[in-house]
Amino acid sequence: MPKSIVRCSWCGTDELYSQYHDKEWGKQVKDEKTLFEFLVLESAQAGLSWITILRKRENYRRLFANFEYKKVAEFTEKNVEELMQDAGIIRNRLKIKSTIENAKIFMKVQQEFGSFYNYLYSFMPDNAPIINEVKSMSDVPVSTPESDAIAKDLKKRGVKFFGTTICYAYMQAVGMVNDHIVTCSFRDR
Repeated sequence: MPKSIVRCSWCGTDELYSQYHDKEWGKQVKDEKTLFEFLVLESAQAGLSWITILRKRENYRRLFANFEYKKVAEFTEKNVEELMQDAGIIRNRLKIKSTIENAKIFMKVQQEFGSFYNYLYSFMPDNAPIINEVKSMSDVPVSTPESDAIAKDLKKRGVKFFGTTICYAYMQAVGMVNDHIVTCSFRDR
């Protein structure tokens, strides 16, 4: 008899959430473009639910140059106005403008540290992901000293919509932290 699949409870039964949970959440990301993608998506999520952003992810990909940060950094006020007209994304002028500015900051950080990945992991113990032993989703924190430090440093650099709670969600999304419950079928995949 096949073993039943166990997932972390936060993804519920929504197919999009389940796919994201199974294939991405908690998996270490080293690719710079994907690190930028999640910076955009997590910043857009500020004040909203993650499923709202996941449902708009393909629109973000289409409208933000497939998350090519060099192209996004060159967006103009005309681009902002066009983006404000598209209901496929969160039409918040401040979030749209901050995405453009965040792309510029992302590249400055890359220049300073060799990559955004190097920058992020400079805050991590032993420059490695944290694998938590989560028994219940209620054990998962909303922030940590590492997310506090990254968010504070990025704010100082000018990044917007990326406080410590959003930063911790980002860390989970890109596998800097693995918070899959210990019984989750996808914990080590």
